[in-house]
Amino acid sequence: MAPNSTFTPETIAAGFHALSDPLRIQVLELLRSQELCVCDLCDHLGTTQSKLSFHLKTLKQAGLVSPRQEGRWIYYSLNLPQFVALEQYLAEFRRFSPILPIRSRCET
Repeated sequence: MAPNSTFTPETIAAGFHALSDPLRIQVLELLRSQELCVCDLCDHLGTTQSKLSFHLKTLKQAGLVSPRQEGRWIYYSLNLPQFVALEQYLAEFRRFSPILPIRSRCET
């Protein structure tokens, strides 16, 4: 999903689903400053490679991280355009949805 692309419910849901797990948030925090290989991520997070692989798959499917293979190692980095796209999706609510007082159906 590029920043100016059309948002689909599936792409938005995948992005926010990926952001809904504390371990995946920790992965993203580690990748903020540098690209890391799976072994380094496991060491920093104190988790097994099999557990981490599940979470990395979710992050990749949502487009939030990008893998790069070098030899037998896979390095991960943030895919910033996807974060921009999710941010823009949320910004649309702020820009075009006026905050209105709650009105009960019984008050009409």
